[in-house]
Amino acid sequence: MANTFSQIYLQFVFAVQNRQSLIAKGYKEELHKYFTALVQNRKAKMLAVNCMPDHTHLFVGFKPSVLISDFVKEIKVESAEFVNDKNWVNGKFNWQEGYGVFSYSHSHIDKVAKYVLNQEVHHQRKTFKQEYLSLLQKFEIPFEDRYLFEFIEY
Repeated sequence: MANTFSQIYLQFVFAVQNRQSLIAKGYKEELHKYFTALVQNRKAKMLAVNCMPDHTHLFVGFKPSVLISDFVKEIKVESAEFVNDKNWVNGKFNWQEGYGVFSYSHSHIDKVAKYVLNQEVHHQRKTFKQEYLSLLQKFEIPFEDRYLFEFIEY
């Protein structure tokens, strides 16, 4: 559309089905590259990606012509197929239903990218459940516990 200028910055967070720790450290780099290609193929820009053993963070520069729900659904389906095609896990790999998506201003790009890239350090102090709940609370997103990810307590 002529004379339409925008940039939207979104952080996506989604978990491995049943919160199992299935993303091995040795596969992270290849999975990060695959996520980046998936994002770029949808005319978006990967700002940061980090796969933890049981969840993933994507920080993406977006255009308003992209439907967020379709974007994340396609990314999750195609990345799960990729993991299964690589036979990286015993059995079938899936992402859990649902996701979190959080928006940021241009002035927050560096801070959010560093946050995503430093997940290993961050999770030495906070569990994924604590992190996810704090994001929902910080962004004042109403939620019901029954619709949250299926958390496995250790």
